[in-house]
Amino acid sequence: MLFLIIALPLLGFLSGSLFGRFLGFGVCITTTSSILTSLILSLFLFKEVLLTEVVYKLILDSWIFSEALVINWSFCFDSLTSIMLIVVTFISTLVHLYSIEYMRYDPHVQRFMSYLSLFTFFMLILVTANNFLQMFVGWEGVGLSSYLLINFWFTRIQANKAAIKAMLINRVGDFALLLAIFLIYSTFNSLDYDVVFTLAPLFLNYTLSIGGITFYILDLICIFFIYWCYG
Repeated sequence: MLFLIIALPLLGFLSGSLFGRFLGFGVCITTTSSILTSLILSLFLFKEVLLTEVVYKLILDSWIFSEALVINWSFCFDSLTSIMLIVVTFISTLVHLYSIEYMRYDPHVQRFMSYLSLFTFFMLILVTANNFLQMFVGWEGVGLSSYLLINFWFTRIQANKAAIKAMLINRVGDFALLLAIFLIYSTFNSLDYDVVFTLAPLFLNYTLSIGGITFYILDLICIFFIYWCYG
């Protein structure tokens, strides 16, 4: 069930991008059904997490293994994540339903619905990631999907300009996120959430000097994250 919540939007994207020409308007049904199923499964997950207070961890495979740096494709399903899953899949379901009618007569509706499913997939990667690097992958995927959706009518000059502007603005925020990730790894020798949050109290008084100015490391990491969120 945990894997299906994340995989179903990806399957919806693949069905539209690979078989859209054959499915036609049926892509709207497959993509919307996949998101709706993810929503239903997310509701079941929320009920189970709420009742049992259990945190589920799903490890698919190892991703990066280099000396001290070990990163897995892993997902965390706790109470906060289960709430975010419901929010993402519920809103995405509404957007898919609205788009079915709004894009009904567009000849490229299959491509649009596929992009919506791809956006949802990366959003789920973002909220379920169990390490900062995987979270970054989800965030970059969301940025890519946003670019594809904004630039959907690529023959329109204004759509091209808006997509490029959005992409450039996101890159500024991404730079701050990368700095935060680099600083986290240099401090904790890990990017795993559990390791970082467990060791954080031990580094409250650790400082870093930049240009003659001394910063607390944890404060600096938080500043980069805040700049990323609002940058």
